[in-house]
Amino acid sequence: MNPIFTASIMATPADIDELGHVNNAVWVRWIQEVAVAHWNAVAHPAHVDAYVWVVVRHEIDYLRAAFAGETLTARTWVGEAPRGARFDRYIEFIGENGQARVRARTQWAIIDKASGRPIRVPADVVAPFLE
Repeated sequence: MNPIFTASIMATPADIDELGHVNNAVWVRWIQEVAVAHWNAVAHPAHVDAYVWVVVRHEIDYLRAAFAGETLTARTWVGEAPRGARFDRYIEFIGENGQARVRARTQWAIIDKASGRPIRVPADVVAPFLE
């Protein structure tokens, strides 16, 4: 497995749906926020300035509910190798009791900010995420 990036997230009352637990759309937002935090923490600043990532696909398994006031640990890492412009990212959210709440595999595409077009993932961009 590649290096794991972690972040803590606390579920707030605004994250809760009519069933009393974290709304599925909130999990998707958190997936994006954690992925962006990982990118900003690891990528070279010149790469952050030159490229942006967009989601192409989400596969999400909702395993257990989370509730307001709970602190979750988000763990994310990238897949083995990019395919052209696309790259897989894995994420899981772990509850305070150590149980997985949500697991996801997302596929992202890299966009060159200057052209606005997808490009092949450059080796120097991906290297820090695989070390």
